[in-house]
Amino acid sequence: MAADLGFDFCGVSKAEQLTEDAVHLESWLQKGYHGKMKWMENHFEKRIDPTKLVPGAKSVISLLYNYSPEENFDKAGVKISKYAYGQDYHFVIKDKMKTFMTRIANDIGDVDGRVFVDSAPVLDRAWAARGGVGWIGKHSLLITKKKGSFYFIAELILDLDLVADGPTTDHCGTCTACIDACPTDAIVADKVVDSTKCISYLTIELRDQIPNYFKDKMEGWAFGCDICQDVCPWNKFKAPHAQDKFNPHPDLGQLQKNDWQELTEEIFKDIFKKSAVKRAGYIKLKENVAFVSREK
Repeated sequence: MAADLGFDFCGVSKAEQLTEDAVHLESWLQKGYHGKMKWMENHFEKRIDPTKLVPGAKSVISLLYNYSPEENFDKAGVKISKYAYGQDYHFVIKDKMKTFMTRIANDIGDVDGRVFVDSAPVLDRAWAARGGVGWIGKHSLLITKKKGSFYFIAELILDLDLVADGPTTDHCGTCTACIDACPTDAIVADKVVDSTKCISYLTIELRDQIPNYFKDKMEGWAFGCDICQDVCPWNKFKAPHAQDKFNPHPDLGQLQKNDWQELTEEIFKDIFKKSAVKRAGYIKLKENVAFVSREK
């Protein structure tokens, strides 16, 4: 079913409390690595226990959906993360997940559950790693041995008792490419990212001005950042996605540096009408472009 709906990987875990991940999450929050994302402090119990989200839950099905583009749109020196080139993944994937639920019900019978696409307090990467679809890399993102890391993660949490898959092994070894390449030193320990130093946080979640400390460290990134994934050796196995809705707006590749600097709200709404870039908003994107355009 997963393959038929376009998902590349599918793994199953037993729906139980994530004891070890709870310790890591609590430590991460206590150190303030979530910055101004105060919502990360909410619903702690739901984040570590799927039965708090879906009463009677017995299984978590983790799914990966490829978003790696055929080409990068960064020729103008202003960059946005690959995941935001096309339409907002929340809507594209959630539609597929709803279809998945319907098919399960049709094949098996009355099954209760919920679908999640980065839209609720679910530790997506932890569940995907438990389900064996990949492992957590040193940059804290999920990596697959066959196709790299440019994937969206989604879950079905069901009251259906399924046979669980075991976790895979870690294949990062002694490689530190992601740590070495991060221009803001945001990867502070193995699998630990200080969000307050992360370019993705600075350009999306931080509603204040980007601190001047980061001038000449942004490398042109105006929305999100892919540096730690781009340098990962496992992404030499990545393949272009096959989802038309993830293809960029035709005008995106035409934007020159001065077009980015003079971007009007009308053009923003046209190019990013259905994109995840809307999360930052027009004003924030303009501020980000101005900030990175002052770099050497």
